[in-house]
Amino acid sequence: MTARRVGVVLRRLAGFEAAGLVSLWLWVRRRRHGVPESATAVPYAGAVASTMVMFLVVSIVELVAVEILLRAVGAPDPLRHGILIVDAYGVLIALAVIAATVTRPHVIGPDEIRVRSAGFLDVRVPRRLVTEVRMVRNYNEQGTILVDGDVLIVSAIAQTNLVVELAEPVRVVRPLGRVAHVRTVRFFADDPTSALSAWSTRRAATDRPVPSPVSQAAAPSAPTVGGRDQGRTPGS
Repeated sequence: MTARRVGVVLRRLAGFEAAGLVSLWLWVRRRRHGVPESATAVPYAGAVASTMVMFLVVSIVELVAVEILLRAVGAPDPLRHGILIVDAYGVLIALAVIAATVTRPHVIGPDEIRVRSAGFLDVRVPRRLVTEVRMVRNYNEQGTILVDGDVLIVSAIAQTNLVVELAEPVRVVRPLGRVAHVRTVRFFADDPTSALSAWSTRRAATDRPVPSPVSQAAAPSAPTVGGRDQGRTPGS
């Protein structure tokens, strides 16, 4: 691994931590990141909530157990404090990942579909490139974030249930900075039916024709009665 590549990876890792801390703040305030009023949030945290909470509980139990053990064997304070800090940092990171999963849902907006995975992935797909959105359930995905040829897979507990087909490739920055170009995106939503309905509704609203000024000007300005303009008097 080159020095440049190491620098990219370290910057990405720092970005994950920053996104997680911001997400914690948003979670406390019950707000979401990147979901404007004109867009629809598509949550995916429900599927992974139990797994993440279990990991958090294990981390807390480990922190307490190690501290008790080190006290019992008379470990020096600097060692105990160092291990305590590392374990506490692990708990904080677990909380940050949970918060990022909750506060950074997928988004279906007027101009794009935004597919995310906590603070690790954020892919914006312009609406003009989308040729099809459909519901297809897969239960054997091999990774949480994976690029397989020209297909991006963003799963939750090895599942995806929505597929977006594109007219041309979009650029994807993977979690550790590598770039790929994909024409199909498979991802998971807690409620794929509602997500598909939101897409269809917004697509219909976007595709609805708007009356042109010319057609409006061509409309009759006043009704007539008996072949005479209402605004004219007999004999005028």
